[in-house]
Amino acid sequence: MPARSKSGFGMLSVLLASQLASIAALLLLPGFLKIIALLWAIGSFICWFGFYMVQPNQSAVLQLFGQYVGTDFVNGLRWANPFFSKQKVSLRVRNFESSKLKVNDHAGNPVDIAAVVVWKVVDSAEAVFEVEDYENFVSIQSEAALRYLASSYPYEAEHEHEISLRSSGDEITDLMRTEIQNRVQKAGVEVIEARISHLAYAQEIASAMLQRQQARAVVMARTQIVEGAVGMVEMALNRLAEKGVVELDEERKAAMVSNLLVVLCGDHSVQPVVNTGTIY
Repeated sequence: MPARSKSGFGMLSVLLASQLASIAALLLLPGFLKIIALLWAIGSFICWFGFYMVQPNQSAVLQLFGQYVGTDFVNGLRWANPFFSKQKVSLRVRNFESSKLKVNDHAGNPVDIAAVVVWKVVDSAEAVFEVEDYENFVSIQSEAALRYLASSYPYEAEHEHEISLRSSGDEITDLMRTEIQNRVQKAGVEVIEARISHLAYAQEIASAMLQRQQARAVVMARTQIVEGAVGMVEMALNRLAEKGVVELDEERKAAMVSNLLVVLCGDHSVQPVVNTGTIY
């Protein structure tokens, strides 16, 4: 709700003139009129406490004896009822990095995880009145959302299209932002971005998981090599048959396939052996 406030510069001129006039009346007016002039001077003096400053990307939440009367978003020198209390709330974009949390992922493996959250206040009144400390509220709820997300998905995906913390960066980022936003909505806060800044297996299982990753990489590499080698052998046999270069029986084909697979799938370079006799 917009606040009932005025430009501070206009009120500055009015109050300055009023204060000078009240002092002059206090000095010049006779008798009973001095009491009126004194009250005028006191009222003008109290009005000086109605000035306050609103910085760019800042708001002022105004209350009158505990009752919310509005929020002032206009920048510069402002004036409102001097009995209003004014609480400043920053509307600037903020960010923080959570502490490193140890959480069991969906597969039960302990992981260390941390996140960076970018947020800002969009409703000053809700930020002030709905929660005790909105900055602390955002921090705690962000860590709670991070724990929930980490326990809902595995560190590594077992299947190609499965969402995982390690390989599904964009999906996890969107899910984390949505989860945090749902938790801090009541505090008048908008979450702009939430992204994982640290992710690793916990120290007690890091060595075993590294060996697992290396073994998986070796298996995948071997699988690709074997698939390629089988294709090359098949192509070689088909080309020999098409060109009619040599006639091979099943036994000689098996020997050729064995030799080619050894050459193509071996870890070390092959030493050639020249056969000077017959192949039969």
